[in-house]
Amino acid sequence: MNETRVLTKTEAHAIIERVIGQLKHLKGGAMEETCPIGIISMENWEWPQGVGLFSLYLYYRKTNKQEVKQYLIDWFDRSIAEGLPSKNVNTMCPMLTLSFLAEETGREDYMTLCREWAEYAVMEMPRTVEGGIQHVVSGQLNEGELWDDTLYMTVLFVCRMGLLLEKESYLDESMYQFLLHLKYLTDRRTGLLFHGWTFNGNYHFAEALWARGNSWYTAGLVDYLEMIELPKPIKRLLLSALEQQTSKLAELQAADGMWHTLLDDPKSYTETSATAAFAYGILKAVRKGYLPEIYSEVGMKAYNAVVSKIDPDGVVHGVSYGTGMGRTLQEYRDIPICPMPYGQSMTLLMLVEGLEH
Repeated sequence: MNETRVLTKTEAHAIIERVIGQLKHLKGGAMEETCPIGIISMENWEWPQGVGLFSLYLYYRKTNKQEVKQYLIDWFDRSIAEGLPSKNVNTMCPMLTLSFLAEETGREDYMTLCREWAEYAVMEMPRTVEGGIQHVVSGQLNEGELWDDTLYMTVLFVCRMGLLLEKESYLDESMYQFLLHLKYLTDRRTGLLFHGWTFNGNYHFAEALWARGNSWYTAGLVDYLEMIELPKPIKRLLLSALEQQTSKLAELQAADGMWHTLLDDPKSYTETSATAAFAYGILKAVRKGYLPEIYSEVGMKAYNAVVSKIDPDGVVHGVSYGTGMGRTLQEYRDIPICPMPYGQSMTLLMLVEGLEH
């Protein structure tokens, strides 16, 4: 699909319903899981499920479909009854959606959990040199490490709770984490983000310009800016980083509209979840006036490329499995491909944004 057109609203809504249906019912078993907590099935509490829940919540907010809201409430009630995992950067991700449900439903049990987890994130979560949130994940401390994933998985929730609880210290922390991560992860040659940085040796691991990691910034920033009114100099800096990133993305976009899993390596496979997140972030940023209109074509080309990866049942194909910090670039090229919650959910966000264009 090379034409840069948006689906009609009827077409988009039909595909959205199929994508949501598959998101809700993804199960492990298609491949052997390597993460300590399963990240394929929506029955688990981890970052992929958190991304999926947030996309469903934004879709509910857009459409007011009560069955979507009820699915979210049922999911959290079931998960809370079963017992939550230990607190870390990735398991924080579902809390963002819970914070919205807590406010909307007035349920104190939801809000109590949100307060507890937010306080842990701000006051107790391990830090690196200079106070960066250490990318602690299930089964791995990652001492001294900053990862670009952290901004989406934890920092958005910290900001959200700062607003809900009127805690300026939480808002300040969210701003600081965005700035610090940009300081250490930005590749000054390209404006793209490296996957990670370690203070234990001061280097960027494999120097991977990993697509999905970059897309967490693109997609996360536009959602962050919808939450918070930033001081003008900080907003200006974050948006300038976004435009530098997007300018390079436009240069590296494949002919079919996709991006490669290693953005600057055309021999690495193209990857759908990152392409969907880039499309979402770029199209939304253009609509909100954060990026110049010239980037609309880049976003729409990616939009159509992702639509072509959705099969008739609503399964999004070409999505890479969870990706830890690679010590070599080959490790990124070798990550297996299978349907994942974040592939479904980033595609959902993109399709819903497409309704605005």
